[in-house]
Amino acid sequence: MLSQKTRYAIRALQHLADRYRQGPVPLNEIATRQNIPAKFLTVILSELSREGLVATQRGRDGGYWLALAPVDISYGDIVRLTRGSLALTPCASRFAHESCTNCLPESECRLHRVMLRVRDETAKVLDGISLAEPFAAMDADA
Repeated sequence: MLSQKTRYAIRALQHLADRYRQGPVPLNEIATRQNIPAKFLTVILSELSREGLVATQRGRDGGYWLALAPVDISYGDIVRLTRGSLALTPCASRFAHESCTNCLPESECRLHRVMLRVRDETAKVLDGISLAEPFAAMDADA
């Protein structure tokens, strides 16, 4: 399940993608239009700025914008940055692997093998969709 933080980050980045190359977007605009608490949005955008996805400018004409082209930011990137992993279990994580407590050894655990497949398929889908994807094309597949 996606955390609220991840969902807010996705919505904020989608908003910035819609305004790509139009100059800084004020925080209050993003917060209001995306129904995100401004204080929480500030924290999220600061983290995304440190990770190089968002750039910022202070002052009266300041705001936020994408530091990369929308086509270069995948939904997989966003989930990994905000959630840490695409895996549903710690033993299936590629970069934050941990053995599960109270479980069988991974070599014997059938659930582990299933979760590896789920992680790989999830990565394939989320890494294959960028912020540049038009909504109409995604809606047609639903």
